[in-house]
Amino acid sequence: MTPLRPRLIYQAPVTYALCARPSEAMSGKLILLGEKTVEYPLTAFNTLGRHPDNSIQVLDRIVSKEHARITLAPNGRWVMRDAGSLNGTLVNGERIGEAVLNDGDRIQLGNTNFAFAEDNPQAQQAEQQAHRGRVTMMPGQVQSEVRNRIDASKRFVPVAEITDMEVLKADYEKLRVAHELSQKLAVGTDLDMLLQQIVDETFQIIRADRAVILLYDPDTDMLTPAYVRQKRADEEIKLSNTILDEVKRNKAAVLSSDAMVDERFKAAKSIIMQGIRSTMAVPLLVADQLVGAFHVDSMLASGAFTDKDLLLFSGIATQAAIAIQNFRLAKKIEHEAATRAEFQRLLSPNLVDQIVSGALTLDQAGANREVTMLFADIRGFTSMSERHTPEEMVETLNNYFEFMVDVLFKHGGTLDKYVGDEIIGLFGAPVELPDAPVRAVRCALDMLKALEEFNLTRASEGKETIRIGIGINSGRVIAGAIGSSRTLQYTVIGDAVNIAARLCSVAKSAEIIISPSTMSQCQAYVIGEQREPVTVKGKAEPIQIWNITGLQEQDLEVPSVARRNPTAPFRTTQEP
Repeated sequence: MTPLRPRLIYQAPVTYALCARPSEAMSGKLILLGEKTVEYPLTAFNTLGRHPDNSIQVLDRIVSKEHARITLAPNGRWVMRDAGSLNGTLVNGERIGEAVLNDGDRIQLGNTNFAFAEDNPQAQQAEQQAHRGRVTMMPGQVQSEVRNRIDASKRFVPVAEITDMEVLKADYEKLRVAHELSQKLAVGTDLDMLLQQIVDETFQIIRADRAVILLYDPDTDMLTPAYVRQKRADEEIKLSNTILDEVKRNKAAVLSSDAMVDERFKAAKSIIMQGIRSTMAVPLLVADQLVGAFHVDSMLASGAFTDKDLLLFSGIATQAAIAIQNFRLAKKIEHEAATRAEFQRLLSPNLVDQIVSGALTLDQAGANREVTMLFADIRGFTSMSERHTPEEMVETLNNYFEFMVDVLFKHGGTLDKYVGDEIIGLFGAPVELPDAPVRAVRCALDMLKALEEFNLTRASEGKETIRIGIGINSGRVIAGAIGSSRTLQYTVIGDAVNIAARLCSVAKSAEIIISPSTMSQCQAYVIGEQREPVTVKGKAEPIQIWNITGLQEQDLEVPSVARRNPTAPFRTTQEP
C-alpha cells in the first residue's frame, strides 16, 4: 500500500529495535479522587508535586514541589518512591519510602487522594475491535437515506397502509436482495475480489450482457473503470461518456429501454457503434458522496430493463457503494495505524494525534529552520559492554531508552535516532516550537532526574549504574526526509548538529553543556556554570560553554521564549 506521505516514512536504523517493548507493560494510570475524577496515564517515568513542571501537578499547599515519583521497573511493575517530601507519601494509609503498586491501591499526597489502576490490555484490544466493528456498520444508516433519495415514492409503508399484495411482494423482493447482497459482500483485503462479488450478484438478479464498475477520483473529477464483466469475452466495451456524465453530474440513475433512439443519447456514437439497446447506470453514493458508478447494458432487445429492474439495481448500487466505502475506510484505518505506529516512535503522543488527523503536516522535502539539538550519551559504555554479555546490554539499553524517550516526548521533543547508546532529540522539528531551547534544557534536567530513578532500581537489583553526559546546541539546519527512494529517515543536517554532538563529547557525567546560541535564548530561565571556552573539531575558534545545573524558580512557569525578558539577571559561577 502506498503511504500518503512516502517521503516521510521513518526507516529506523538497526539499533532502533533495541527500544521495542510491549505496550501492555505501560498500561497504568492514576485516578484523582474528588468532586471531579481525572485520569492520568503513566509513562515509564513520572513525577508528582505542586510545581507545574511535574508530570502530574498536584494543586495542594502541603504537597512538596516534587513530592513523589512513579517509575516502571524492568519486571513490568510500577514502583512509587517518596522524593524527600516534608509530609510524606502514603500508600493504603501507610507512609512509604518506596512501594510496589498494585491495582486498586490508594495513594495520598497531602490532602489529595489518588487510586492506582492497571489496565487490562486484552480488554482494551477487545473494546477497540468492537469499536472498529461499529464504525464499519455506520454507513448502514446512510443506506436508507440514499434509497429514499433515489426513489422516495417507493418507501416501505407501515403494515396498516398495505392494501396491495403486489406492493408487499415488491417490498419483500427489495429486502431480500438487499439482505442477501449484504451477507455476501464482506470487506476483504482485495478490492478486485469485492468488485467481482458485486458484479456476480448483479448478474444473478438482472439479465444483462455486460457490467462495469467505475470508481470516482475527486482529484481528477473522473470515473475510471475498475472492474469489467461481459458474457462475450471477445468484445471491446466502449462506455458512453454521455450516460456517465449524466450519472456523475446529477447523481441520478439513468434507464433507457432503447438507447439507440433515446433523444438524450442521440449524440453518443459509442451506443450506436456497439448496438446497445437497453441501458442502466446508477451512481454509487454514500451520504450523497459519489464513490463511483455502476453500468449494465443489454444488446439483445429493447425494453430489457424495467422500472423494477432499476429499483433493484439502485438497491444493489447502494450496497455496493457501502461495501466499497467500507473497504476504503478499512484500508485508511490500516494505513493510519501504521502511520501512527511509525510516528509514535518519533514524536510525542499529542503531536502524533495532530499529524494523523491532518491538523499538522510534516515537510515532504528538506526545510531550512531553527532547531535545538539534544545529544545524550552514556559514559563508559564501551568498557561496560566488555563486562557484560550482549543480552544484558540489550536489556539495559531497552530499559534506559524507555525512560529517556518518555522524558523527551513529555517536553515535546522528537526522536531523531539512536546511535549505539546515544540518543539524539530534536526540538523545533518537524513541528516548530518558539521555546525550543528552554524545552531542550528542561528535558535534559528531567533526563538526569529520570536517570536517578533508573539507577536506584538497578542498584537494588545489584546491577551497574549508568552515567550520561548531554550536549545542546541551537541553530539553522536542513530538516527533512534523507535517504534513497527505498529507505528514508526524517533527520536534520547542518553545522549546528555537529556542534551539538561535539558538546556532548565534552560533557562529563551528569553534565548538561550548552552553547552560546542556546544560552542566549534561555538565560532568563536557567542556572549555570560558565566554563572555559573549548575547541571542538571543525571550528577554528574556541566555543564558550555553560554547564546547566537547574532552573530559576521565578521563571519556571514561563512557557515560551517569546515572553523572556532579555535583561533578566542570569546567575553564573566561574569554574575554577
